[in-house]
Amino acid sequence: MRIGILGGTFNPPHLAHLVCAQEAFVRLDLDRVVLMPAGAPPHKELQDGDADAEARFELCRLAVADDERFAVSRLELDRPGRSYTVDTLRALREREPQDELTFIVGGDMATSLPTWREPEAVLSLATLAVAERRGAQRDEIERRLRPLAGADRVVFFEMPRIDVSSSLVREHIAHDHPIRYLVPDRVERYIAEHGLYRAPARKETA
Repeated sequence: MRIGILGGTFNPPHLAHLVCAQEAFVRLDLDRVVLMPAGAPPHKELQDGDADAEARFELCRLAVADDERFAVSRLELDRPGRSYTVDTLRALREREPQDELTFIVGGDMATSLPTWREPEAVLSLATLAVAERRGAQRDEIERRLRPLAGADRVVFFEMPRIDVSSSLVREHIAHDHPIRYLVPDRVERYIAEHGLYRAPARKETA
């Protein structure tokens, strides 16, 4: 199978995540896109007031419920320590060696690939698919990645620009502003029922 992996903290998952997953599914001819919520992400720290791992998994599950194109994995949540992409891809390769893996990222994450743990191993294990939005700097991304072995495994796909972020959703909740139309209805209900994100939100871009 051709499997796309969309990683992130999903704190919480929102409509831009789902649009990215859908566009990757269609434009890259994937059989399934798997949301991979991070347990302990290496590039950011979860703060007091953030949803815990189990809540973020449930939010992802609710976000894609009844859509057979998508699935959610517990792989990074159940593994102790930091969640490094190369370790995740190796574990997926060991479980299903016949699958073709595509790791889906935004432009900012793609630009930072040379700083990841074992970036060339990442490119040997999966195609890197970069969601390209209007104004994205494809030339700059290609320039940054060109020195890496496997840079020819980087592909781009178009995605509409949707300026919704997890921090925006959390900020709305903390100030009692509605989040309808920013997240799926089931995600909105779960957040309300469990009183998530009532503390003031911190800023981030994902």
